[in-house]
Amino acid sequence: MSRRIDYRIQGLDCSEEVAILRREVGGMPGIIDLEFDVVNARMTVEFEPDALSADAIVHAVGATGMKATPWELRRTRERGTFWQQHGRLVMTAASGAFLLIAFVTHGVIHGSLLDVVSGGHRDSHAFPPAVMLFYFLSAVCGAWYVLPRALQAARRLRPDMNFLMVTAVIGAFILGEWFEAATVAFLFALSLLLEQWSVERARNAIGALLDLAPATARYRCSEHDDIHEKPVEEVPLGAIVLVRPGERIALDGEVVSGRSSVNQAPITGESMPVAKEPGDQVYAGTINQDGTLEFRADRSADQTTLARIIHMVESAQTRRANSQQWVDRFSTRYTPVMLVLAVALALLSPPLAGLSWSEGVYRGLVLLVIACPCALVISTPVSIVSALTAAARHGVLIKGGLYLEAAGRLKVLALDKTGTLTTGQPEVQRLVTLNGHSESELLERAAALETGSEHPLARAILRKAREAGIEVEPAEQFTAFPGKGGEGSIGGRLFWVGSHRMLHEKGQETPEIHARAEELEDAGHTVVAIGNDSHVCGLISIADSLREDIPRIIAEIRDAGVARIVMLTGDNAGTARAIAAETGIEEYHCELLPEDKVEAIGRLVRENNTVAMVGDGINDAPAMAAATFGIAMGAMGTDAALETADMALMSDDLSKLPWLIRHSRRTLRNIQQNIGFALGLKAVFIVLTLFGMATLWMAIAADMGATLLVVFNSLRLLNDFGPGAVQS
Repeated sequence: MSRRIDYRIQGLDCSEEVAILRREVGGMPGIIDLEFDVVNARMTVEFEPDALSADAIVHAVGATGMKATPWELRRTRERGTFWQQHGRLVMTAASGAFLLIAFVTHGVIHGSLLDVVSGGHRDSHAFPPAVMLFYFLSAVCGAWYVLPRALQAARRLRPDMNFLMVTAVIGAFILGEWFEAATVAFLFALSLLLEQWSVERARNAIGALLDLAPATARYRCSEHDDIHEKPVEEVPLGAIVLVRPGERIALDGEVVSGRSSVNQAPITGESMPVAKEPGDQVYAGTINQDGTLEFRADRSADQTTLARIIHMVESAQTRRANSQQWVDRFSTRYTPVMLVLAVALALLSPPLAGLSWSEGVYRGLVLLVIACPCALVISTPVSIVSALTAAARHGVLIKGGLYLEAAGRLKVLALDKTGTLTTGQPEVQRLVTLNGHSESELLERAAALETGSEHPLARAILRKAREAGIEVEPAEQFTAFPGKGGEGSIGGRLFWVGSHRMLHEKGQETPEIHARAEELEDAGHTVVAIGNDSHVCGLISIADSLREDIPRIIAEIRDAGVARIVMLTGDNAGTARAIAAETGIEEYHCELLPEDKVEAIGRLVRENNTVAMVGDGINDAPAMAAATFGIAMGAMGTDAALETADMALMSDDLSKLPWLIRHSRRTLRNIQQNIGFALGLKAVFIVLTLFGMATLWMAIAADMGATLLVVFNSLRLLNDFGPGAVQS
């Protein structure tokens, strides 16, 4: 049986390292599959434990100059010695200092700093020994972390980015370009350092989710037990956890005592605190505000809603966007092609263009520097992980760049009615009194007859009676008529309650009452009639309520670029028509069984390339699976919703949908900008190199600038929050 292990790879910052690991680790006997997440520096290995050990995998990674740490231990082992943490910064700073000393000294001796920059002194005899020493020290410090990898690439006969840079530096020294050699080494080291810092910011944005839940919790195992404070991993299931005002909640659980309001924004993005009382659920990472709570822990630390969100955000990079896959395929062909072009330029430009051999080799070296594909390769994954992290902080969980990209191209959105457009809980809408009865009398009689029923319509009537302050006395001698209603004695008189059909069968339906009942049914309401042995006391209409601001949200979805919005429901035509009119949805399909919804979604997918289905994540799972991607409503704490949907709105808030669509479109534009800029800049420098107008230090500075610009442009997505969003 195969085994899977996740590793944090120290030194994994670019696709070049991915290619090295694929060759060195992927070629080992017993390896079944490798997956990489560059932004999180993670490698997932599936292997046969009978043929290969975990220690052998760690050793193979170490042989590449990188270091593998089991993923679950990354937080405890990441802090190393001062040199391990800050060595790259120290060597880059030293390289820059030596370069500055050599540059100033050289300029003072020759009387012109401009002459140094323009390459006016290519004869090594023109350099005093001290200047040459400082330039050499600058290059050594700059190449300190690059040289070992370059040597490994040379031994494997597989040139990579590090090999190209070291070759360019050595070639510049041979040509007498001491300033150029040191500058290339320093700028490349600076580029790697800044790139590492930039990517680390995206990593830390995900890592910040880990800090939402406190590391320890105060709890007791029984009512008379002492209070313990231990790491959350050691809190037993069923323990009573204590939370004071202002503290973060450490685990998921059910409130057993106390009342308070809880800020759930870190998990759901909700702007308003949620009231909690005994029986309510609380979640790890949320903030208790104004009262002391005690709750019973019902999930271990690694199974909380927050833990599952973190796991899914971290693993989302394995479902890579199409643009990311395209960039990876392009880069694998791009680097060897550029290497061949550089060699061809160095060998052919002297005889064909009448250049000296040193000038031809120099231009080839410039082209080698330009060949570095890092700006192109790093731009897409940083954009994706920044967008995924911003969405998670906004209360929208997206399981991969593939679905994020699909949402950016969304044209058709299908929505389930019950539980999505509506609250999923029937409520009393209207009270129609007849024959001199008041609304309170009507509610009192209906509630008395429905006291013992568990039917959703009966529950709605009882809720309405409680809200009206009516004390309900159960009817006596109640008899139920399945599918119709029932009757019982109230105050010694027989009353009945039932459907429109029962009203008709009682023979008390006048033309006026019939018209009133049909009017309510045409509006999508269910009619409950109440009467006695002589007349009809009144009608109660019950319907599933629309969620707040649904018409505005539907309009915003259209404004976000969705051309077609479709409602799918199992309700009758009258109810569907009424809900569609109220929400502003023009197209609807009604009286659908679950298999009918799947067929309807399949038809929409055939007619349009990209279709999303929004449902409750459980009942609508087949239809969501048939769509391009599925979006689950109210997934917080619901295992099935988190597992089945491709995206999940962590609270029952459809207003996240317009933001999600706009956010996805902004991410697509961001990726397109990055790819266009990276390729465009390289094209410009290739042309400049062919005409001899580019120098080594200009090429590396441009490459460094391109890398940083695309990374910083990608990181802007971390702050992509819509109006009213809560940043935690």
